[in-house]
Amino acid sequence: MSDLLKYPIGLFEKPMVITPEHLQQYITDLSSFPKRLRLAVEALPESMMDTPYRPSGWTVRQVVHHCADSHMNNFIRIKLALTEENPTIKPYYEDRWAELPDSLTMPVEPSLVMLEGIHQRWVMLLHSMRPSDFQKGFFHPEKNRLVTLDENTGIYAWHSNHHLAHVQSILKIRSGS
Repeated sequence: MSDLLKYPIGLFEKPMVITPEHLQQYITDLSSFPKRLRLAVEALPESMMDTPYRPSGWTVRQVVHHCADSHMNNFIRIKLALTEENPTIKPYYEDRWAELPDSLTMPVEPSLVMLEGIHQRWVMLLHSMRPSDFQKGFFHPEKNRLVTLDENTGIYAWHSNHHLAHVQSILKIRSGS
C-alpha cells in the first residue's frame, strides 16, 4: 500500500523547538478544521460516505466519526494535563471504535456538530493558556513518555489535516483527478 494514500500529508514532524509561531499555526488549523471538514463532506454525495479513502482503509463516514471520537478524547486529555500533575491517560482502540455501529452507519452530521463544539472550546482553552501551560503534559502509556501540550497541539493540528486530506482524496476520485 502506498504511504501517500495512508499518510497524504506525511507523518507529524515535531520541530526541535515549538515556537509561539508554530503554536499559532497549530491553533489556526484546529480552529478552522470543523468548517474545512464540513465543506469537504458536504461536497460528497451520501452514496460516497461509505467509500474507503484507500484499500482496506476507513470510509469517509468512519473517518468523520473517528475525528469526533479522537478529538473528544484529546480534549479530555488536555483538561487532565492542566489540572493534574502528569496524569497517565487511557489509550483506546480506535480501530475497534471505528467498527461500532455508530461509526459504520450513522449520518456524519452529529459528529460534525460535536467537532464544531469541541474545537470551539478547545481553541478557546488554548488561547487562554500561558506559555508555561504548554509545557504541562500527560503520560502516554503506548508511547511510554510524557507528551507536552505544545507537542500535543501540533499532533492534533496534523491529525486534523491528515484526516481532512483523506476525505479530500475521495473528492479527487469523484472528480477523476
